[in-house]
Amino acid sequence: MAPEFPLAPGPAIHLQADHTMAHDPVFEQRIAKVLAEQGARAEPKKMFGGVAFMVNGNMSVGITNKGDFTARFDRARHAEVGAWPGAKPMTFGRGDMPGFLFVDPSAVATARSLTQWVRLSLEYIATLPAKPSSARAGAGGRAVKVEKQSKTQRTIRASKQGTTRRRKK
Repeated sequence: MAPEFPLAPGPAIHLQADHTMAHDPVFEQRIAKVLAEQGARAEPKKMFGGVAFMVNGNMSVGITNKGDFTARFDRARHAEVGAWPGAKPMTFGRGDMPGFLFVDPSAVATARSLTQWVRLSLEYIATLPAKPSSARAGAGGRAVKVEKQSKTQRTIRASKQGTTRRRKK
């Protein structure tokens, strides 16, 4: 069991082996509740060391291992939404990712503010094509793409397996 370090005031923080803060399961439940209230059929998926909620197979909102809320929205609104209270750029080594933001947990502490961010994301997700859910996807939770092989590809594969047929002359 991970050690607990109580803070004054507030809940205990659970540290993982890599010393990052585990995501807050109560916060995760709050997000799931707001998604359900908005009529979204959200599927939780482990991502960012936390949980992302997939709606129609597309990432919508979530919570990171550092406790930040994550939101996906229309990239055309990035400058506007980036000025909202608590918004922080989502960067993964290459700079800002338009259409994605981290949000400080204190900025989504109320039901009203969390609902605002969830609605923002769901409005955008509704414009995207649905992707297969992980339950219907193939190996490793990914959608399986089946391509027709050409005669040459079949011959190469068969020769690697030692099952080539030789033509009679």
